[in-house]
Amino acid sequence: MDTAWIVWSSLFSLIGMAVFVYGRKQRRAVPLVSGIALMVYPYFVSSALALVGIGVALIVCMFVGNRLEDGL
Repeated sequence: MDTAWIVWSSLFSLIGMAVFVYGRKQRRAVPLVSGIALMVYPYFVSSALALVGIGVALIVCMFVGNRLEDGL
């Protein structure tokens, strides 16, 4: 295991857990699904660079989805 991979994986999983809890409490689909995706995808990615790229893309998609869900 690469140390950078472990750090990035932990960071994105922690962000995913926080987003998931927020989505569950607010009963909103986008944060709930985004949180699950952020917690699960590190299990399937072995490269630290790909891990960061996918994580950033998922977070951006979450923000865009929230804006669309709010109707802005």
